[in-house]
Amino acid sequence: MHTPLHTAFDTDAFRSVFETLSATPCPDDPARWPTDRLQILADGGIMKWNLPREFGGLELDDSALLEGYRHLASACLVTTFILTQRNAACLRIGSSSNSAVRLRLLPALAENRLFATVGISHLTTSGQHLRTPPVEAVVHGEGFRLTGTVPWATGAENSDLLVTGGQLDDGRQILAALPPNRVGLEVNPPVNLMALNSSRTGSVSLMDVEVSPDDLLHGPVTAVMQHGAGGGAGSLGTSALAAGATEGMLRRLSEEVSRRPDLRVFVESLRESACSLVEEIRAASRGKHPAGTAAAETVRRQANSLVLRTAQSWLAATKGAGYVAGHPAERAVRESMFFLVWSCPQPVLTANLRELACVSSSQPSGSFRMPGASLR
Repeated sequence: MHTPLHTAFDTDAFRSVFETLSATPCPDDPARWPTDRLQILADGGIMKWNLPREFGGLELDDSALLEGYRHLASACLVTTFILTQRNAACLRIGSSSNSAVRLRLLPALAENRLFATVGISHLTTSGQHLRTPPVEAVVHGEGFRLTGTVPWATGAENSDLLVTGGQLDDGRQILAALPPNRVGLEVNPPVNLMALNSSRTGSVSLMDVEVSPDDLLHGPVTAVMQHGAGGGAGSLGTSALAAGATEGMLRRLSEEVSRRPDLRVFVESLRESACSLVEEIRAASRGKHPAGTAAAETVRRQANSLVLRTAQSWLAATKGAGYVAGHPAERAVRESMFFLVWSCPQPVLTANLRELACVSSSQPSGSFRMPGASLR
């Protein structure tokens, strides 16, 4: 039994979270993990959103979860991004057939006594062009050992659990929940990103890291990320964040309209596109999108295009002031670029490049491929 949408968001607690996140500038400092903002989410019950009821969660359905992400992203994109990575870990733990792991971890996650993140892009998009898997798994006794590099993990040094995995030499993959202090596991310093630096995203090195049966979540199976619950690369969650970021920008851009009525026609056009995108996300989440199984990628292409165009429109509207470092429009442009690289599957990337380069769909793209084109 899922919590209805109106019950989840039409509450004083959620309104308080939204207003608090909206009232102050979101952090963009690589040295500052947003502990205070994550605590605001916890206090508002948001850490329970995608956890099973039997372990103290709210068990929101997919449609409600996407609505929540959209609302939060319009208030603070970086905090919401961190939340999605934490929730992705919870989802993989919650869908595991390992009942001992679920019993040990899920209540603590629901009570915010544990914080989790994921390092899974190498199992879906990042590094898939490489001959040798980024993380190799070998059988060791009753468990496994992992060796390699997890290219992208958000807040691993600030987390109690890292959900990650590797590939065996027969092509099968495993997924496990590991503590960052496990012998052989080293969280590297976060990389300096174009934006969202408070997410403290970077790589994790693994050297013969032991995975016991008590750590194992899924596998060994082929394409482990397709097992259990949850969307893969290009899933609707990413599009919901792009839609939310767009809505947040449009609220700020509307302030310009009050001073410059000539901008109204442009803002109204973008707002209409944003409303259409939200309806597309809702339809896809309920299985009613005309694109059927390709809905997620279709929606993602639209979301990427809209968030990029809205950010650039805001910058253009602010003129020189918006080009100064630290201006909200300048930051919005940098953050919008994130959607070109975060969990962006090849068909979506190619479609966005066609739009940017004004190349029609009838023109062949050849063997174009951009290695490492996904940050998740």
